[in-house]
Amino acid sequence: MKKLMRNIMLLVMSGAAFSSCHKLDVPSTTELTSETFPKTEAHFNALMGTIYTLFRNDYATNHFFVTSQATNESVLPMYATDWVDGNRYMDLHRHTWTKDHPNISSEWSIMSNLIGNTNQVLFLLKGADDGAAKNTSIAEMKTMRGLFYFYMMDMFGGVPLDTVYGVTELKERATRTQVFNFVESELKAAIPFLKTASGTANYGKPTRYMAYALLAKMYLNAEVYTGTPKWNECIAACDSVINAGGGTQYALESRSTYFNMFAPTNGPAFKEFIFNIPFDPSTSGGYMFYGRYDLNRNLGVKYRYSGSTPGTYSFNQIVLNQTTGNGFTNNRPSGPRCTTNEFYAYFNDPNDIRNNQWLTGLQYWPDGSPIMIRTTNSNYDQFYSGGAGSTNINYHLNLTPLGNSTRLGANSYDLGRDELAWNTGYRNIKFLPDPNSTTRNQNNDVPVFRYSDILLTKAEAIMRGGTATLGHTALSLVNALRAVRTTSAALGTVTLSDIYAERCRELSWECWMRNDMIRFGRYEDPWGLSKTNSETYRRIFPIPTSAIAVNPKLTQNPGYN
Repeated sequence: MKKLMRNIMLLVMSGAAFSSCHKLDVPSTTELTSETFPKTEAHFNALMGTIYTLFRNDYATNHFFVTSQATNESVLPMYATDWVDGNRYMDLHRHTWTKDHPNISSEWSIMSNLIGNTNQVLFLLKGADDGAAKNTSIAEMKTMRGLFYFYMMDMFGGVPLDTVYGVTELKERATRTQVFNFVESELKAAIPFLKTASGTANYGKPTRYMAYALLAKMYLNAEVYTGTPKWNECIAACDSVINAGGGTQYALESRSTYFNMFAPTNGPAFKEFIFNIPFDPSTSGGYMFYGRYDLNRNLGVKYRYSGSTPGTYSFNQIVLNQTTGNGFTNNRPSGPRCTTNEFYAYFNDPNDIRNNQWLTGLQYWPDGSPIMIRTTNSNYDQFYSGGAGSTNINYHLNLTPLGNSTRLGANSYDLGRDELAWNTGYRNIKFLPDPNSTTRNQNNDVPVFRYSDILLTKAEAIMRGGTATLGHTALSLVNALRAVRTTSAALGTVTLSDIYAERCRELSWECWMRNDMIRFGRYEDPWGLSKTNSETYRRIFPIPTSAIAVNPKLTQNPGYN
């Protein structure tokens, strides 16, 4: 039973209320009230499903954009008039966003909404009969609220601490340290009541070890958030995960099964998963954009992208016609998202299985024959100046590096509108396109916390001054991961730069790059399509204008006035 949360979510009323920027007078999201609240654990799950659904709807879409597009990990260029969208992607890429940036504003609103709705759920849970199920449910909701406040603290700094449903009084921002302390306290209080088992029964819900993983992430960044490092606390939280189930509950996947963790068939069987967000193409909402946005438009047929029917065509000598689609349904996904040369440079070990998440160079059908595209000279190259621009040509699909400048100029974010432009940039297929989905939804569950992250987190904390435990060293932890990812020799020494590079390889496309770059002092580096802005105040996002309009007590972050 891969999709436990699907059943939970189907029990939830479809509409979700919105709380605007921490004004938390939230109407009920279900027919339940404190007077009529049912008694069973199944009803608790139905009520809590509202929170998981709202979180899912954001994580693989808007949350990915603000945490990944603002780094060198990914970029979504323009193609003439395609993918301009008010320059929102360019502004994220180049760190030129304003306090009215739509994705940043949405992230504030969504996270505020999640906090407000969680407060409502907690209010209703407190009205239920006492018992173990109630205590566990409350702990799960407080852990999820802690996660949402963590994201708010990470992205916006200090935010209002609104924790009581029904209070309409607008609050000023707490300091970043106060938010940190609140989340830490909430998680510690919740941990004894959280379930410890992993697997199907608790899949998609916070467990005790998800809470420890979140604490480890907070402590790893404590110096950024509060000015005070907490390396030993970070190591202790990591050890709590490592020791789960007598040290056997979580484990690294083998080299041969690494990509299975991100496939449409993934689920609770994988022992690296500490906390995942379940996705299901049969449910409404919750777009999982990775496949659509990251697959080159000429590769939809090969990967049986949405609408194409597996097994109904031959791969022998196919030539894709960019004008008609050659009769194949949806063979041109619309997403052009790719990576920068700076990020791809970390994938420099030819023996590393993680290299295979990238589509690079000449492309072939599964039988080894080349993928050929039929177009014209002018459509292939908009700068073609010969006398046969309308002449049909066939070319072998070749994905090329993004480059630090384009044919339209060194400072252009626009790649142009021709085949050469559309085939520029190495594409990520870590989350393999789902061949059975006919919508933007996919079946790939998305990990938030994985065991490999815990090992790299502990290694980094030791390197930065924490006390080693359990016989581990930074070197042994990094080599333990590398042993199941590459056949290259183990490292003889390890540096912080090595750990950063390993995090890039291991956690790409998992919404942690911004967090890592800030901690390692790499967020101000130049990259990609003329990203040169080095303003350090952009390590946190602005408070949206819309939020301040609703709550005038909010003050703007420095640099954005």
